[in-house]
Amino acid sequence: MNFQPRVTAIVLVLLGVFHATPDLAVAQQTKTDNQIAYYQQLLRRHLRNANLYFGFGDALIRKARETGDPGYFNRAEEALKRTLQLAPQNAGALRHLAYVHYSLHEFASAAVYARKAIEMDSEDSDAYGVLGDALLEVGQYAEAQAAYAYMMELDQSLYSYSRLAGLKSLRGDHAGAIADLEKAVAAGKSAKQPTESVAWAEWQLGMEHFAAGDLVKAETCFSQSFETQAGYYRGLSGLAQVRAAQQRYDEAIELYRKALAILPMPEYAAALGELYEKIGKLELARQQYALVEYVGRLNALNQALYNRELAYFYADHDMKPKEGLELARRELNYRRDIYAYDVLAWNLYKSGELESAREAIDRALKLGTRDAKLFFHAGMIHHGLGELDKAREFLSRALAINPHFHILFAEQATRTLKEIDNAGGRVAANQQSEER
Repeated sequence: MNFQPRVTAIVLVLLGVFHATPDLAVAQQTKTDNQIAYYQQLLRRHLRNANLYFGFGDALIRKARETGDPGYFNRAEEALKRTLQLAPQNAGALRHLAYVHYSLHEFASAAVYARKAIEMDSEDSDAYGVLGDALLEVGQYAEAQAAYAYMMELDQSLYSYSRLAGLKSLRGDHAGAIADLEKAVAAGKSAKQPTESVAWAEWQLGMEHFAAGDLVKAETCFSQSFETQAGYYRGLSGLAQVRAAQQRYDEAIELYRKALAILPMPEYAAALGELYEKIGKLELARQQYALVEYVGRLNALNQALYNRELAYFYADHDMKPKEGLELARRELNYRRDIYAYDVLAWNLYKSGELESAREAIDRALKLGTRDAKLFFHAGMIHHGLGELDKAREFLSRALAINPHFHILFAEQATRTLKEIDNAGGRVAANQQSEER
């Protein structure tokens, strides 16, 4: 189901920029669109040509990446399955199917398809990469690392370096992740990989710099990403994060509005709402928060893709605690990576189940990930439990890594640290008074 035009129109109305629709449609006519049309035309005359179906599926995957519209992945799946009906030994079609299922958060079937592709072609580095990606998402980190090791033995490319960077980031190695992403960008440009792939690596590099608190380098990378891929929504949202951290709120708002007009993602609407809340425009904030729920629950596909985002959103904004906790528990049963434990911990905390929240956040921190959001959640959970030394430790670590990690929660972390220090001062004063 290709639902993005309908959702985009709704978002444009909410943003007050509905007149932008014609320009947007023109901007989205790309080389990939031409390739899709080319394969469609040929397939009308050659209905049993496996190679044409494979090319069609490949083009649809690229379109899905360019636009962020998961409907293209559904169409790609149909084309690739038709490829396999006509040519069952097509390892590339199996690998592509693995990537489609991974992108739709169907991780178990993604791993199955990737392993079948490897059985047919043990030299396919991308198949090992997709297998590693699927394993990573369900928390099988050792197995993912082994798959990536095979991948790197076979090929050092944009795709292999960027995947390895993701694992290093999860293990708390920001410097290693940044170095690998720089190699990924260079390799992608040298090999003339699709512009969206290079832009994605540049955006991811910006995210690593932002996570480490380096706004200057993050800004450079985000700007490069939407120069590489014109109108790249990820680059726009990344730069919006930087502008918000720089307290250039009007610019941040405009950038998020542009990103939402291209692709209505719940996290963009939530971030825009938080900006409006920060500057006191509460009605506009409420409109964006309503949009988060609307987009997140638009259809069954969205509910599969955005359960985690909705669970975070409800906990972040003290909304629907029962529903948020149910979504978080569903995510844990489904994925079991460190962020599944984190979103569960955060929802348990907001529901008052502090002991269970502490157990979950300990699981979220097991890899040594250096993420300010994880440390903030850990700090607030320990604060709720009255474990003030641990609360101080984690909140301080969050702000030390990135003092701009969130437009609202960075300030909350600072306020809570002051409360802890004031409480410590009162305890010390009372002890001195008792001694006297």
